[in-house]
Amino acid sequence: MTTVYLNGRYVPKAEAMIPVEDRGFMFGDGIYEVVRLIHGRIFAWAGHAARMANGLTTLRIDRAGAESATLKAVCEKLVADNGLAGGEATVYLQVSRGAAPRTHHFPPTGTPTTVYASATLFTPNFALRDNGAKGITFADIRWARCDLKTVNLLGPVMARQAALEAGAYEALFHRDGMFTEGAATNAFFVLNGVLRTYPLSNYILPGITRVEIVQLIHELGLPFDERPVALAELAIIEEVFVCGTTTDVQPLVEIDGKPVGNGRPGALTVQLKEALAKRLYGT
Repeated sequence: MTTVYLNGRYVPKAEAMIPVEDRGFMFGDGIYEVVRLIHGRIFAWAGHAARMANGLTTLRIDRAGAESATLKAVCEKLVADNGLAGGEATVYLQVSRGAAPRTHHFPPTGTPTTVYASATLFTPNFALRDNGAKGITFADIRWARCDLKTVNLLGPVMARQAALEAGAYEALFHRDGMFTEGAATNAFFVLNGVLRTYPLSNYILPGITRVEIVQLIHELGLPFDERPVALAELAIIEEVFVCGTTTDVQPLVEIDGKPVGNGRPGALTVQLKEALAKRLYGT
């Protein structure tokens, strides 16, 4: 039986109940993270913890019960208790503003937050990483605080559904004529041999894997420019890859039905894919 964590208790998933007036359900009023564990070890925990803390602070959600040390211990225990410590797993963490009568303004001071976590077996799709995947373009009409990892995900839901219906892996958002990021990933492009990505701002999520990739780019001495790529440049893009906690480095070899470059994962993409795998697995 799957065990989950809810408000300080470890309980069977079937018995985990959240009130219908929880603000995460009513308003999408909450912050979440997905962390990856390999043989019981959390990858890049400090980055995930800092991003969640920043999101809670920015949205003025009480962090009681969602402290970094508490959540780290929860992740490790859930993976162990669910028999997932021997391989790869992910843990979903969510903190909402809690349950209270429905009002748009905040509930009364002292309303307890809702803290939830669950662990799941994770199996990377190495063949897709090696061979590449399809992508589509999609207008980025999300709210302007994309840097906060909120549970209000209707924009990415619609984009990912469009990708699914097109037989694609990911949707690449574009705003004001510029690519921003993927629906559930950060995106990197190669033009004229230079790696480019949208600079950190309120329009993209500060991805944890994005941090790792930028570090690797600098360590490997690869040409790099944190500068947006225009949608109008799509035809001359040489390589594209997206990255994320469960995505690693995923090449996109076709966008909107047209090949990217020669239609195969590019050299810089492959180099970064292999370098990230060494960080993940220590090999």
